Amino acid sequence: MDQWATVLFTDESRFSLNTDSRRTFIWREPGNRYLPSNVREIYHYGGGGLMVWAGIMLDGRTPLHVFEGGTVTGVRCRDEILEPYVRLFRSAVGPEFILMDDNAGPHRALLVDEFLESEDIRQMDWPARFPDHNPIEKVGDALGRAIATLSENYPGNENSVAEQVGPIATGNDKLPYFKYEVTLQGLYI
Repeated sequence: MDQWATVLFTDESRFSLNTDSRRTFIWREPGNRYLPSNVREIYHYGGGGLMVWAGIMLDGRTPLHVFEGGTVTGVRCRDEILEPYVRLFRSAVGPEFILMDDNAGPHRALLVDEFLESEDIRQMDWPARFPDHNPIEKVGDALGRAIATLSENYPGNENSVAEQVGPIATGNDKLPYFKYEVTLQGLYI
């Protein structure tokens, strides 16, 4: 297990806040078709969503970063993830620190590579589109289920769900982000 103690496993996840399966049936009396009680707003193209980033290590975790909308680019990756979070973990761990990401486009941007090189942050070689063995994927699945439950309580209201997810970022959460230790303990390569 010591060989994994210096690796920060990271990932972004987008969670849809609209879980409408379009299989809702409404039974109503004739002539009541468009009464407000019989109409429900739906969101096309996935509706609202929440994009988050997180990192886990054997003995720690990053705060959960909630992106404020828009696409994650190389600039946002550097400015919102690498500078405030990864740089601090690299400083705490020392020169043995290794960053593991999922090879997504923003992580391969030239300005990201230049930043990592300037900060002496090594990256783990990881096959593209091969997330199944990244332990943080299990954390993402658990978060997704918890966020889906929250979005059922606040349908169509992205801000309310983001407010409910907010405590994760401060560590005052009840969501399964704290259960990452179990995931990492099973990591043997």
